[in-house]
Amino acid sequence: MIPAFTLFVAVVLYRIVAGYCGAESTWLLNFSPVAAIALCGAVMFPRRVALFLPLVILFTSDLVLNAHFGTAFITGEMLTRYVVLLFVAWLGLRLRECRRVHVFLLASVAGSTVFYFITNTASWLKDPGYAKTVTGWGQSLTVGLPGYPPTWLFFRNSVVSDACFTLALLGCVALASHPRSTSADAIPVDQTAAAD
Repeated sequence: MIPAFTLFVAVVLYRIVAGYCGAESTWLLNFSPVAAIALCGAVMFPRRVALFLPLVILFTSDLVLNAHFGTAFITGEMLTRYVVLLFVAWLGLRLRECRRVHVFLLASVAGSTVFYFITNTASWLKDPGYAKTVTGWGQSLTVGLPGYPPTWLFFRNSVVSDACFTLALLGCVALASHPRSTSADAIPVDQTAAAD
């Protein structure tokens, strides 16, 4: 499983570097390939690897980043992110036989949106900085807490990065295997990934 290990190392390093540089480069905030790996993993890897690789990437990089920023190694917010990432991986498994790029892009936007609403709602419920009102919930979905970048910026970066990385991963799959269809909108399905 050299491709999975290589992807693991590359993305963990990417998340760590982006986390260290994120405050100075707002375009790096939530600009990550993890959700795209969760979505496209079923096309590239066997089912177990497709489900667990994005979680292991997120967990490993979270441990390093939490240590760097002086927060607890395991937090309640982490659990919410992992559950939503599992949902995106499940969505990818449902699409493993799909050969249409536009379907994956729609699923990518849906995954980004679900991730945004669930994780920001969890922050609103848990963080004492938000009033437990509709207005406080709206704040958690738009401007966030004072002293931090607005949460809509994280959402924008997630949508763009998830779509870009989804296209990149699907392009790599298409280049690695010979297309069996003449449709420009088709993605070849990796037969080894389909077999568990």
